[in-house]
Amino acid sequence: MQEYVEMYGLRGVVNRCGILTGPWQMGKIDQGVVVLWAARHIFGGPLSYIGYGGKGKQVRDVLHIDDLLQLVLYQLDHLDKLNGEVFNVGGGLENALSLRELTVLCRQHTGKSIDIQEEPQTRPADVPIYITDNTKVARATGWQPRGNPDSILAEICAWIEANREMLRPVLS
Repeated sequence: MQEYVEMYGLRGVVNRCGILTGPWQMGKIDQGVVVLWAARHIFGGPLSYIGYGGKGKQVRDVLHIDDLLQLVLYQLDHLDKLNGEVFNVGGGLENALSLRELTVLCRQHTGKSIDIQEEPQTRPADVPIYITDNTKVARATGWQPRGNPDSILAEICAWIEANREMLRPVLS
């Protein structure tokens, strides 16, 4: 996108996002980990803490899709000012949690506890901690994520429960 903006005079902004989540995300092993974790607590199914000793201490920040939408709408309204910018956009330090902490939240919101396997072997591309630095986007737009892991997970669990039969074949 950056190249097209520069080479062809197109207008655009690049948002490099961390972990996006929220209702209507169809969580799978390779994407949508927050929805996957919640769905497995609701419907059952295997989960594993992979790498770094298999203890679930990998940390990521989470961003609700509605928070990203609010940023994109702002960017569209202010494209003349923001044209060509590249931003890191994520939940930031305030919305960072480990898989183990995500498990605790899932147990609280679903009332269910499931066994989580420990796979201690770290894979070559595994990253122990990723927390987005939103400083640049906040300075340029005033944007900050509103959601937090607890409220995001509560909304995801409520969405799954409200659509349980429709989602069971997809998320279980």
